[in-house]
Amino acid sequence: MPLKPLSYRQIKRKLEAAGFQIVSQKGSHVKFAKDTIEGKRTTIVPRYKEVTIGTISSILRQAGLTVDEFENL
Repeated sequence: MPLKPLSYRQIKRKLEAAGFQIVSQKGSHVKFAKDTIEGKRTTIVPRYKEVTIGTISSILRQAGLTVDEFENL
């Protein structure tokens, strides 16, 4: 399933459903983190009305999630 632009709130809900928690915020960017068996995973999410597909792909790569996993959350 191809990605589409999403709002910060939609991305936040999906990351929280995957077990991520907000750690800090600096300006308009929010840091999410999750402890895993491999170590700590962190990802930065811009607090924008619409986050582009390329940025969402980067967020998923940092979070260690596939597109299908992310869509099904």
